[in-house]
Amino acid sequence: MAKPPISRLGRGLGALIASGTPAKSAVPTHAAAPVAAPAPSGAGAAPEGLPGYREIPVAAVEPNPHQPRKEFDPQQLADLVDSIRAEGLLQPIVVRPVGEKFQLIAGERRWRAFQQLRLKSIPARVMPSSDASSATLALIENLQRADLNPIEEAHGYASLIRDFDLTQDAAAQRVGKGRATVANSLRLLSLEPEIQGFVGKAMLSTGHAKVLLGVDNGAERLVLARRAIEGGLSVRALEEIVQHRRGGWAGKKRRMPAAEATALTDIEKRLTSHLGARVALRHSPKSGRIIVEYHGNEDLARVVERMGLTL
Repeated sequence: MAKPPISRLGRGLGALIASGTPAKSAVPTHAAAPVAAPAPSGAGAAPEGLPGYREIPVAAVEPNPHQPRKEFDPQQLADLVDSIRAEGLLQPIVVRPVGEKFQLIAGERRWRAFQQLRLKSIPARVMPSSDASSATLALIENLQRADLNPIEEAHGYASLIRDFDLTQDAAAQRVGKGRATVANSLRLLSLEPEIQGFVGKAMLSTGHAKVLLGVDNGAERLVLARRAIEGGLSVRALEEIVQHRRGGWAGKKRRMPAAEATALTDIEKRLTSHLGARVALRHSPKSGRIIVEYHGNEDLARVVERMGLTL
């Protein structure tokens, strides 16, 4: 048997599905799923004598509505079909019973491959699981396999938080990630849909996205995103363009009387310290703006509370 892959997360998927609920222990567990023996017919076989493992009808399986991955590469699926046809299914799918049917927890590509092969049954592990646990496991499996693009990953976290009323901390703990990782991922969803599409299709990297998040104006972000793609700009090159554009304000500040510029800088620092969030002032004798940065709903609520307000 091949060695099980080492999880990129703090906990292996095998540890989490052992009881059908997220494990409480933070100790890494890298248990490999039992391997079904290859069958000449290409269907594979469920491991015999193991609780929960059995053959189930392919037609009785339904997709997981919380599956974070929305796109399945046709060529990768075709390769999987060829592999199953030649060698059988090496890893059963994981499902949970829902009424008279079964809902996928892990293994949608394997299930799709069986559909293409027009096979009637598929080896599966059947396990009880709540909606929240099923959604969490589906996200974890894709994260461990590195199958998700950054936008799909962000939507996966957002779905856990929204659909199951979790905090960012709770969602991070469920998938074995740090809260900062989840928070930074969720920030991508504040980008315009077109830019999210660029990131999802790997036309822009998450590094480019982070630079664009530092631009306040959405229309300007789009212009910069398209310029980065058309010019093949590196993250550093895009960052220099953004900094140059910000230089207009820096120049105005330098042209102010020294006492006024110092006072504005001091106000920015004091507001930043008081709110625990980066604050920037855009000031002129007749008008101005106070810009407060925050990351996600929880951070916004925290900043508002520091202002003495309630949501």
